Amino acid sequence: MALYKQYCDGMFKVASRYLRDTAEAEDALQEAFIKAFKKLDQFKGDVTFGAWLKRIVINTCLDCIKAKKAIVEPLDDELLHVPDEDSDWSVPDETTMDEVLAAIGQLPHNFRCVVQLYLLEGYDHREIASILDISESASRTNLYRGKLQLQNTLKHLQYGTGY
Repeated sequence: MALYKQYCDGMFKVASRYLRDTAEAEDALQEAFIKAFKKLDQFKGDVTFGAWLKRIVINTCLDCIKAKKAIVEPLDDELLHVPDEDSDWSVPDETTMDEVLAAIGQLPHNFRCVVQLYLLEGYDHREIASILDISESASRTNLYRGKLQLQNTLKHLQYGTGY
């Protein structure tokens, strides 16, 4: 119970970033804690318990999204060239973290998942591809397109034009 109390609020925030509906996020969180407690013997201590639990929460949320049969459009890897994703992630100086998170929440599903996993969770494209069952090229493309939409949304906020 002590572990649950210690990590519940933080992990709920993680689940809420992936599942917009509060009830779905709560259900996923509960399921993730059950999975974690059942597999507690598999925790090796090579990462912090919080990082291990966070991975379980994220995977549980992604499983929920997949179960809802979210439509992800396949991308033609041969026709795509995406610039380096680390370049120019700048946003207007006046932008708050809440505005960035709200803008991420407005992205289409496939862009939002990749942007969240890359920017907020720190996964690389190989890991994202594995988690979402897409190619690394699709991960890069979705990140690039999501970044463009994110910057455009935040630019509109700066000039007062809203979403």
